[in-house]
Amino acid sequence: MRILHITNHVQNIGNGIVNVAVDLACLQAQDGHHVAVASAGGEYEALLASYGIKHWQLNQARQPLNILKATWRYRQIIQEFQPDIVHAHMMTGVVLAGIFKSNCEYSLVSTVHNEFQRSAVVMGLADRVIAVSHAVADSMVRRGIPQKKLRVVANGTLGSPRHRKIQDYQPLPLQHPAITTVAGMYSRKGITDLIAAFNKIAPKFPNAHLYLVGDGPDRPMFETMVQNTPYSDRIHFEGFQPEPQRYMLATDIFVLASHCESFGLVLTEAREAGCAIVASDVDGIPETLDNRQAGILVPPQDSSTLATALGQLLTDPIQLHRWKYRAQENLERFNVARVNEETLAVYGELVTHDNSLKVMERKEVLVRN
Repeated sequence: MRILHITNHVQNIGNGIVNVAVDLACLQAQDGHHVAVASAGGEYEALLASYGIKHWQLNQARQPLNILKATWRYRQIIQEFQPDIVHAHMMTGVVLAGIFKSNCEYSLVSTVHNEFQRSAVVMGLADRVIAVSHAVADSMVRRGIPQKKLRVVANGTLGSPRHRKIQDYQPLPLQHPAITTVAGMYSRKGITDLIAAFNKIAPKFPNAHLYLVGDGPDRPMFETMVQNTPYSDRIHFEGFQPEPQRYMLATDIFVLASHCESFGLVLTEAREAGCAIVASDVDGIPETLDNRQAGILVPPQDSSTLATALGQLLTDPIQLHRWKYRAQENLERFNVARVNEETLAVYGELVTHDNSLKVMERKEVLVRN
């Protein structure tokens, strides 16, 4: 197949959508397919090139003049590359691909990574809509996307071509017990709740430290919040880290306190690193934690319950060890090879269907003649 992936950029900034798109492109090229990526560019261009993947420059910034330029540029790309499948990972890409779909012989696939965004319903313009969890699929059905279009391909990044094997990373010398989150610094990631929970347990556990790994627009607000607490010297803002595995391997408890989360890719990496996990019982997170078998779930936006869960783990070393062990069980399903295989199967449905239609059209022409 000739497969074109469209994403906003291919920067190495911890964007889960970009990471999934890059992983798929690399593995599909490795499988012998002709693969290209269209985006505004970024650090992963070198990785894509090493897999023989052509990168097309496509700036999809949503300014009127730029959208016109992007439309013209996209038309040039598909005329030259002639894709069988266009896989759009973000809304603007779906719209661009949808505009030309009727005049070009390709099928359109979209992946809903962030169903909590209002614009996610636009992903339903595609011939097939991949949901990254059953929770996302259910949400899309409620929002009017036909069930027959939806396919669930659970996310996974383990074994990614973007990084080394977990055993090849050197853990950082963190203070222990170490509580860590790796997340964008956005309010929806529950950073405020996590800071509040840490402040609740800090007096009882004077050696505990909190590590906030990630960057984002709300970081100054969180930093101000921390400065006004008596435990600011034990709460560390680490910024974006290209190798968050080094933090996870040195972490005792990993927390993802999100208010909404389609899947929680970072949880799969925390599980692989052997962290005990506490996360919000929301959207796709329970699926990522094997429905409470691999981590402790707490209500979102509830710092008191989160603090209680952290305190129980820090009080009971046996329980803490048990949850670290359970996190590392049943990880095979989060391998990128499985994600790629199931995604190719979705493509195959469309390519087979299109080929059948072409055969039928040829037969009709022969009959008329």
